[in-house]
Amino acid sequence: MDNDLLKGNFTPAGVPAATGTPMAMQPAPIEQEEEGLALGEIIAVLMDYRWLIAAICLVSLLAGVAWVLVARPVFKADGLLQVEEKSAGLGSLKALQPLLGDDTTVTAEIEILGSRMVLGRVVSKLKLDIVAVPRTLPLIGGAIARRYQGEGLNSPWPGLSRFAWGGERIQVDSFDVPPAQLDEKHKLVAGEGGAFEVFDDDNERVLEGKVGMRASGQGYSIFVAELVARPGTQFRLMRLAPETAVDALRRDYSVKERGKKSGVLELSLLGYEPERIARVLDDVLNTYVRQNVERRSAEAEKTLKFLDNQLPALKTQLDSAEAAYNNYRQSRGSLDLSLETQGILKSLVDVENAAVLLKQERDELRQSFTPEHPRIQAVESKLQRLNDRRKQFEADVARLPDTQQTILRLARDVEVSNRLYTELLNTAQQLRVAKEGTVGDVRVIDSAAVGRKPVGVPPLGILAISLLLGLLLSLVVIWVLRALRVVVEDPETIETQLGLPVYATVPHSKMEIDLHRKAQGGRGGELLAVSYPQEDAVESLRGLRTTLHFALLDAQRNSLLITGSSPSLGKSFISKNLGAVLAQVDKDVVLVDADLRRGHLHKELGIERAVGLSEYVAGQASLDEILKATAVPRLWVVTTGQIPPNPSELLMHSRFETLLAELGARFDTVIVDAPPVLAVSDAAIIGRHVGATLMVARAGKHPIRELDQAVRRLAQAGVQVKGFVFNDLNVSRQAYRYGYKGYVYRYSYRN
Repeated sequence: MDNDLLKGNFTPAGVPAATGTPMAMQPAPIEQEEEGLALGEIIAVLMDYRWLIAAICLVSLLAGVAWVLVARPVFKADGLLQVEEKSAGLGSLKALQPLLGDDTTVTAEIEILGSRMVLGRVVSKLKLDIVAVPRTLPLIGGAIARRYQGEGLNSPWPGLSRFAWGGERIQVDSFDVPPAQLDEKHKLVAGEGGAFEVFDDDNERVLEGKVGMRASGQGYSIFVAELVARPGTQFRLMRLAPETAVDALRRDYSVKERGKKSGVLELSLLGYEPERIARVLDDVLNTYVRQNVERRSAEAEKTLKFLDNQLPALKTQLDSAEAAYNNYRQSRGSLDLSLETQGILKSLVDVENAAVLLKQERDELRQSFTPEHPRIQAVESKLQRLNDRRKQFEADVARLPDTQQTILRLARDVEVSNRLYTELLNTAQQLRVAKEGTVGDVRVIDSAAVGRKPVGVPPLGILAISLLLGLLLSLVVIWVLRALRVVVEDPETIETQLGLPVYATVPHSKMEIDLHRKAQGGRGGELLAVSYPQEDAVESLRGLRTTLHFALLDAQRNSLLITGSSPSLGKSFISKNLGAVLAQVDKDVVLVDADLRRGHLHKELGIERAVGLSEYVAGQASLDEILKATAVPRLWVVTTGQIPPNPSELLMHSRFETLLAELGARFDTVIVDAPPVLAVSDAAIIGRHVGATLMVARAGKHPIRELDQAVRRLAQAGVQVKGFVFNDLNVSRQAYRYGYKGYVYRYSYRN
């Protein structure tokens, strides 16, 4: 029979002309662009997932709106301190200060400001270790209570009266718990007339009390100063351990130096209640300044205490020396010192006083330096010289008469003791004055102040960030979906990796979806090629019709098998519409629905299933009985007939081969719609009796390995796949591509 189906005027790229030259002998294709994601490809993918992106962004934006409405505003209190620079211990080292590094005074003060010594006092004074707050409905209850501006208590939602809804207040001045219950959650339930009950974490009652009265029992003790709430309202109650309370304060507290080497420290505290955080930060400032003054006066107090212990002993020593001196003079009569003796006495007293002062200086230096330090060595040298002078004066004294020596010694003891006592007494008085007027080396510049507006990102910024996060999340989701969904979306992939031509690329058709729905609802009978001949998908099938003219030139049979690797690829769509476009060029075409398991061509053509292929193979019907005319002139169909229990065995029967031969003799083209290759073996059986086999691949439906396995499965059965039909290509997405992959044209009809 003549296989020249029609005269065509369209030859797709990569398909040989009428000479039938094999694909491998064709000219090399134009060099493709470098591999990788081009901008057009990215835009195409984003447009393909635009509704997913919009949905995720909308959900993220709604989450941002919910956060703005529910989130509790955070306020910031700040204050300023100035730390005066302390002078260096050695003046000679000041010139080397830039080489030795920054002064550590400010760094040390910053650490002190964050220490438990300071923060612990604040926690104890302001009772920050007691947590007592109303219990609100999760998620939205806090927002409702904060926004309540009315007088009195807000009305509760039905059935939720145990929660606080606005206007509730509580003040707990004291709450003592057993050591094991520190940091454990407790519950306070308001009662009638100011009464309340306290429950532990196991919901066991541990206390009963009343506002304004201390309640104790079972190791617990509580004093509630104020309680404004409806009976039954619950409050969260907790006594924090000291270290837990300090750590909680540290989380919202920070100290930093404003400007390098400025000595000005900026303290800040974050919190939900402006008045409370201002009070806490002010107390931190005052506590720090107070401890700084105490630290500065501690040394003076220590020295004063030492002097207070030494003065009575010196006074006793002075009294004893005066008494001995007076007794000696009375026993010897009135004795006066000669001018020479007075000079020696004055010199000895000066040496003794100088020696005492140098010894005090040496003892102070030894607290900071080793004995080998130059300053200590200098003091030792001075003491040695004073000792030498003392020996000289003692030699002079030895030359005096015994009476003069004795009176000189006693007068010296009196003079030395008197001068030492007087100097220590003056020093003690000076230390007392200094202690009372001690001023620390830090001062408060700005007391705590709270901004009127909450800190953090403003509502519009939160919405913008949530929208941006939604966009980023959608991109991540798309990337994950693309990474997990390794499918063929480009016909070029089939030609490159499988080495088989793609005879036609059929675009996605919305009209076909509507027609398919009608067929499923029992209103079949319309074909896309007949009802909408101007559709791009139909034009692609016309190109396939022209291509088949050349593909079947060397075929011994005029039959064509259309199959696929898996279900739902559009095999029946290709079969019936290809048959229609062939019939439109005055060719007699017959469609054979060889899917004896799920065949549905009869529904889409509006024909009864009964009396079809299965009856003919079983010998129960003749060829004329199974041939059914369609609404398309010169297009016939052979339905499946009754669904048999053994489809593969029926197709292997010789009568099936006879049927194809008889149909080939009567019609110009026989199109066989077969089941999927990888699902059943029917396609491999049918393929041995037809002139050519085409496989349908659907864009974004299956990986390349699936197509390769289907081709190999048919090859193992002795069936050679002629090529592919790439179905359901998203043309709108291809419009964003560039290069060869984006060459998608439309040439529609116009009136």
